[in-house]
Amino acid sequence: MKAVIFDMDGLLIDSEPMWKSAERHVFSSLGVEVSDELSSLTAVMTTREVTEFWFHHFPWQNRDLNLVEQDVIDMVGSLIKAHGVAKKGVLQTLELFRQHHCKIGLATNAPQTLIPLVLGKLGISEYFDCTVSSSEVKNGKPHPDVYLAALAKLNVTAVDALAFEDSISGLKAATAAKIRTIVVPGVEQLQSKHFHKAKYKLANLGEFNTELLSELCHVQ
Repeated sequence: MKAVIFDMDGLLIDSEPMWKSAERHVFSSLGVEVSDELSSLTAVMTTREVTEFWFHHFPWQNRDLNLVEQDVIDMVGSLIKAHGVAKKGVLQTLELFRQHHCKIGLATNAPQTLIPLVLGKLGISEYFDCTVSSSEVKNGKPHPDVYLAALAKLNVTAVDALAFEDSISGLKAATAAKIRTIVVPGVEQLQSKHFHKAKYKLANLGEFNTELLSELCHVQ
């Protein structure tokens, strides 16, 4: 194995509640009725797709979609600066891969502007050889574009790579790129049967260890 590619939101940082809070605040201020039922449909979307989704259901006046999207991103950025912390096992997992001379990449649906903010806040920027945002490719997850771009930047093939994801959408993206994937779902999804295509399912990144890495290096 020559490279590993990580998702960001929900895997490296518990930022998903921050996204929900920012979206609810921004869209509610525009007169949008942000229900839990509709919000659940936006969980796998890019920020642009989320903005278009709410505009389609509750068209607002006097605020450009680009500005609204940026309002959400700016608020998430502020929340990350104030409250962002690394999830369990992040640093030890990154260090393990670095010790084994693996290239490390990031593939996320988050806007590109938030990537350096998150990595800087968590103090892990130095570990990453490349990053790819959905804003840099044609399609976000569950399409494989971000992973294919990351493979190209890392100059490795899918068979020599490993992906870490926390969502079904992310798993679909990684497997569509033909990359073996380890999933680290949230507690509420830990028992979901939708992760059957994953190589392994872990409760947190802290469960990843030298033994698992050795097995992955010897079994394609």
